[in-house]
Amino acid sequence: MAEFSETKRCARCGEEKPRAAFATKRSNIDGLQRACRECMADYHRRRQIALGRKVRPKVEVPDGHKYCQRCGEVKPHSEWHRNATASDGLSTRCKACRAIEGRAGHLKRQYGITEAQRDEMISSQMGICTICLSAPAVHVDHCHETGRVRGVLCFNCNSAIGKLGDDPDTLRRAIAYLEGNSWKPTLVASGVYQLPS
Repeated sequence: MAEFSETKRCARCGEEKPRAAFATKRSNIDGLQRACRECMADYHRRRQIALGRKVRPKVEVPDGHKYCQRCGEVKPHSEWHRNATASDGLSTRCKACRAIEGRAGHLKRQYGITEAQRDEMISSQMGICTICLSAPAVHVDHCHETGRVRGVLCFNCNSAIGKLGDDPDTLRRAIAYLEGNSWKPTLVASGVYQLPS
């Protein structure tokens, strides 16, 4: 088996560098690429630009940190989700950016609206729930039968009408109950009761 020195000269930049600075290539005699990793990355970047493709910006990042392409910030590894398939073991976007994309995707999938459309609805409601007129409007309300978006409500009002089955008759009975009109069926015939409308 051939003996190789601890360093190698890069075919592109001509610098003598340690063997770890070169990527592996089994077909070469020494098992390493001819050019160092830095020169190969630069070559690849220039080639992608020449082909008109989008190229990631080269950003100096301290150890234990990663650059998020979406928000343009350098953040510590704790701000990233794990991704076993990635070369560095981390997601391509930081947790905050993934959360933003997740909310936007949820609105589009669930309700067929964009964040801008939701924000426009909230503005038209002056930022408050259209039922209680006091809490901030944050939850999109929709008809469960048709899927049509009705508005943006607070959590309590949205869950209340949902728990009452989105049924106007049930809501009317609830209103009558709250106004002091107790729910009492009327005896029409023996064993036959008429429910209040």
